[in-house]
Amino acid sequence: MQKKERFTRFIEYFTQHYPEPKTELNFGNPYELLVAVILSAQCTDKRINQISPALFARFPEPESLAAASADEVFTYIRSVSYPNNKAKHLVGMANTLMNQFGGEIPATVEELQTLPGVGRKTAHVILSVVYNEPTMAVDTHVFRVSHRLGLAPLTATTPLAVEKALMAHIPKQYVPKAHHWLILHGRYVCLARSPKCDVCALTEFCKYYEKIKPGFVGMS
Repeated sequence: MQKKERFTRFIEYFTQHYPEPKTELNFGNPYELLVAVILSAQCTDKRINQISPALFARFPEPESLAAASADEVFTYIRSVSYPNNKAKHLVGMANTLMNQFGGEIPATVEELQTLPGVGRKTAHVILSVVYNEPTMAVDTHVFRVSHRLGLAPLTATTPLAVEKALMAHIPKQYVPKAHHWLILHGRYVCLARSPKCDVCALTEFCKYYEKIKPGFVGMS
């Protein structure tokens, strides 16, 4: 199977079965999404959704978060991964928003990455979800599933390389959705340690499945 057809099959399946995928993080505005995405690094969305209501109630906008201490923020996020660093990042992020952007969430990768706690992946999530920009955020799920399905070559050994491989073949109108498709597929079907190949509808063109099923005649 040629790479173009592999991408076509991928897009056809998800547009038919999951036409409107969305982030599983709960948020009410761009500021809350930014906070939630910063907190979600190396942590589950489920955990973030458990602690975010109280956090957002106490710090409903950048101004109140900027005025807080990292120690106070820590008390609200103590159960997430790396709470000390994330508390400092959140306060720093809010101060930068207030001092440099008037409390508004920036709309470019370069500006977003000036915020403490915001890397390329987080910036792309914000641009994709908030501004519907064709950006591809590559987390561990996207990285793993892209390689297993054969959407990214084995030579793509960094998140940036995977991002470029995906962006080169996914039409712009599908990029924001494809980000969620890959994440959700990796979260619920293509698990890291025990992928659920027996219930996966993508095995017909999955390179990983070809390797683990010696008797399977793939279409590569």
